[in-house]
Amino acid sequence: MAAPGSPAPVDPAAVAFRAIRSGNVYEECVERVLSAVKLGLVLPGDRLPAERDLAVRLGVSRVTLRDALRSLTETGWVEVRRGRHGGTFVRDRPPTARTVRPGAPLTPESLEDTLALRRVLELGAVELAATTRTKAEADRVLTAALADCTAAGPRRYRTADSRLHLAISERTGSASLAAAVADIRMKVSALLDAIPLLAPNIVHSNRQHEEIVGTVLQGDPGAARAAMEEHLSGTSALLRGFLS
Repeated sequence: MAAPGSPAPVDPAAVAFRAIRSGNVYEECVERVLSAVKLGLVLPGDRLPAERDLAVRLGVSRVTLRDALRSLTETGWVEVRRGRHGGTFVRDRPPTARTVRPGAPLTPESLEDTLALRRVLELGAVELAATTRTKAEADRVLTAALADCTAAGPRRYRTADSRLHLAISERTGSASLAAAVADIRMKVSALLDAIPLLAPNIVHSNRQHEEIVGTVLQGDPGAARAAMEEHLSGTSALLRGFLS
């Protein structure tokens, strides 16, 4: 019990499972659960809070939470046990973050460095792309890249995703900016290759891509920047969750 006048002790689980405020609810759910496991707030073999309680804590629907937990089950972080004492449990031997490439172990600092540079470059690129007057051919290239990404299956998705982001930067007409975006995209692609490809995230990303391209074609730089920022935040949440 806390001494009189002293602050009440902090509940670690309440910190880990605080309400989600962004629009990337699925990705944030995945990150919150992974963070709780990696910080030792929920230990291997421990049961997560009941689904109803956890959904309330996170401020998300049970459908969204189930999608996140299903993804974490498929990737080996948690397991569902049936029966009277069942629930969702952290696996006794959860996976560990993988090395992004041989000889270059990922550190929290290098991850944040990459994400920060990506944010600056891609937010600037999409804002400029929405203000740049282009020929009809440039619009067709961007629209075709969006259609290709939307139609891509799991094996082609990340390649098509990269091409769409590069098409946005190329629409600015700045060769230097397009080259810088291409360079950072190579680093991001290496990070993405080290985490699972999750179906709910693909669906969410496709919706965000449509909004981003739509605002660019409408010539609305503020809306384009906001849409891209939310999109990048979702990807960053997954990368931090799996790789930090």
